[in-house]
Amino acid sequence: MTPTRILPDLQCSLLCEDIRQEANGNFMIIGVINFIRVPQLPVTAYKLSIFNRWTAGIGKFTESVRLIAPDQTTVLRKGEVKFALQDAAYHATNVTLFGQVEFRTPGTYYVEVLVDDVMKIRYPVPVILAPPQEGTPKPPEAAVGA
Repeated sequence: MTPTRILPDLQCSLLCEDIRQEANGNFMIIGVINFIRVPQLPVTAYKLSIFNRWTAGIGKFTESVRLIAPDQTTVLRKGEVKFALQDAAYHATNVTLFGQVEFRTPGTYYVEVLVDDVMKIRYPVPVILAPPQEGTPKPPEAAVGA
């Protein structure tokens, strides 16, 4: 008897500057973000992209992606998408875009990825305030991912 539903595994989750899809269906991940270093706060990220790839599941699912502030309770952005896997050998790739995200304070922000309300991963995204050194020309505008 074949199982009717198996919760999928999250193969990877990457926060990046941009994600593009080629004509052949392959994805290009641009500018994987480990941390965000800015000369001043607040700063607005023009666009943040989250690339999630699911595998080894069967059924219909709802993915939720949240960007959490350093206080660990404030949800800055939330995205949700429904997807399906017909066979455990298949995979599903979901891309979530968060536009115009304002970072007001330095600290550790978090990306959370859930499937059907089950937390699959939670990873840190430090926002570091690094003012320009004396004698260094000041950039015209501080923007992340611009």
